[in-house]
This record gives sequence, structure tokens and C-alpha cells, in this order.
Amino acid sequence: MKPGLRWRLRARDYAWIVAAQLRAFTDPPDPAGWAAGDGAPVLLLPGIWESWSVLRALGDALHTAGHPVHVVPALRSNAGELDAGALLVRDRLLDLDLRGVVVVAHSKGGLIAKAALALPEVDARVAGLVTVATPFAGSSHATWFPARAVRRLSPRDPAILRLAADVRSHARIVALRPRFDPHVPRAAGAAALAGAAEVELPLDGHFVPLGDPGLHEAVVRAVAGFSGPPPAPDRRPR
Repeated sequence: MKPGLRWRLRARDYAWIVAAQLRAFTDPPDPAGWAAGDGAPVLLLPGIWESWSVLRALGDALHTAGHPVHVVPALRSNAGELDAGALLVRDRLLDLDLRGVVVVAHSKGGLIAKAALALPEVDARVAGLVTVATPFAGSSHATWFPARAVRRLSPRDPAILRLAADVRSHARIVALRPRFDPHVPRAAGAAALAGAAEVELPLDGHFVPLGDPGLHEAVVRAVAGFSGPPPAPDRRPR
């Protein structure tokens, strides 16, 4: 891809997320409208510095497909540590008493979901994980970023290294990734997912795909693949 096109795609990506964040602030959706449905329950997790409202279009698509969709308001802007986020996911699942859940997560949200699957209470309730543009081995772009919240996503971060080494949940992960991601270099997404299902979509951007019907269709299809009873808890020593 030519450098000029990369910069145009990067600029479009930033413009999209800024507009989505402004809309989330000025016109936040009501998640209660997603609560009904006969399909497998879905838990939406946003990326770093994102509110769950950024995933509005994706939540609408999943609800239209028949899934009750839930969020984790306690994550706020999702700037905390992965393990802390995993505990918030656990608490939300227990509070709502959800079972047979499919977690749908963007970017850092996928790391939090994978960390949560190491908790027995979550492992017993989650059928699968569908991620969008998640840096499972970290992102090299995060290494020297000024903000500590982003540097935690570096490939050198101990939490990222520990999470990448834990392959127990990989059989329950469908990882969707764009063709070009300005924030997650290709090697960072794939290196730590042996045994997971990885799908490259003909879409460009880290944020723009969140509003694309093609992504929505791919996510709905992946969620449908996890429908059924929840897996038996993993009783192996942790």
C-alpha cells in the first residue's frame, strides 16, 4: 500500500472515532433497548479510551439478529489495567446472571475478555469470544506512547506477555481483523493466537470498520457459530 494512501486511511480513521465519541457524548444510546432477544446473550466490550456507546451500530446489528446485548458501564473509558477490566467483566456477568454468553470486543476489549476467561466464574459462563482488531501480542506503536494507559499495550508489557502465553481459550476465539490497521501492525495481531480462528476482512482502519455493515455481518455470523450451551468449566490447575 502506498504511503499516501496509508495516511489518508489513518486520517479517515481518526475522523471516524472523533465523530463517534462526540455522538456518544451528545446522544448516548440506552442499552436497555437491547436487553430482549431469544439468541445467545452478547456482552460488548470497547477498546481503550472508548465508551461502549462507540459500538452502537454493532450493538444494533446484534440485537436486530435476535441477541440480547449487554454492556459493562463500569469500564468507563477503558483506560485501566487488563486484570482490573477482567474483574469488571466477571462482576457484570454475575450481576446479570448471564450464561452461554458470547463476548464481542473491539481492540483492547478483546484482551480484557481473554484475561477474563482465565477466571473460573467467567470461563463457565462464556461460550466464545469474537474480537475486532485486537492486538493479542500487543502493538509496537504503543511502546513509546506518552500515555501509560496505551503503553500497557506494548509487546514488552508483562501483562501482554503473560496473556499471549496463555493459549487455553484460543479454541473459543474468532479474531476478525481489517486488511490494514494503522494502530495494530499485522504481526502483533497474529503472533499469539495459535488455535484460534482468524479472519481478515476486506476493510481498512482500526475504528472505521465498526460502522461497516460488512463487519456487522461477520460478527453476527461468528456469534451464531457459538450458539448453544456454555462449555464445561476448565478444571485444570491455573
